[in-house]
Amino acid sequence: MWIYEKKLMFPVKIKCPDARLAKIMVEQYGGADGELGASVRYLSQKFTMVTPQARAVLNDIATEEFAHEEMMGAITCQLLCGLTPDEIVKGGLDAYYVAHGQGVYPSSAAGVPFSACALQSKGDPVTDLYEDLAAEKKALKTYDYLIDLTMDPDVLKPLRFLREREIVHFQRFGEALDIVKNYLSETKVFDMSSAETKK
Repeated sequence: MWIYEKKLMFPVKIKCPDARLAKIMVEQYGGADGELGASVRYLSQKFTMVTPQARAVLNDIATEEFAHEEMMGAITCQLLCGLTPDEIVKGGLDAYYVAHGQGVYPSSAAGVPFSACALQSKGDPVTDLYEDLAAEKKALKTYDYLIDLTMDPDVLKPLRFLREREIVHFQRFGEALDIVKNYLSETKVFDMSSAETKK
C-alpha cells in the first residue's frame, strides 16, 4: 500500500476566488484528459504489462496522478470558496452552482460529468503505452491552455508544476515502451492468464 503524506505535492494557496477560473480549472479535475482519467487509465492498464518495470511505471504514475487530482481539486475549491451569487453568475458558474454549490465535482469545463468511456485499456502493452504517451501530450496541452487563460500567480505556480510533471511522465512512458518492445521482440507467445510472455 502507499504512505499518504497529508500535504499536496506542490502548495496551493489561492488568495482571490475567481468563478471564471474555477469553471475552467475543473477540466483537469474531471475532464476526459484530466488527472482522474489518467490515474484510472494507468492503474487499469498496469495489470497486463509484461515486464515488472512497465508495471512499476504505470503504478507509480497512476499514484502520482491521484496526487495531481488532489491538487486540481484544491485549486478548484479555493477558486470557488467565498464567491458571491453575483460573482457566480458573472463567471458563468450558475449551472454548476445549482448542481454542486461550491463543491468540487468531476466534470469538464463544459459541464460534462466524468465518464470512464473516455479511457482505454486494451490489454495489449504496446497499444496501451502509446495511449499513455498520447494522454500525457493531451494533458500537457490542456495545461498550456489553462496557463494561457490565467493571470493569477497563485494559480499559475501549481499549474506550471503540474505541466512539468506531464513532460516527465511522457518520458517515463517512452522508456517503458522501449523496455516492453525489447521484451516482446525476444518472445513469441503472450499468455493472458498469467500476464507473462513465454518463449
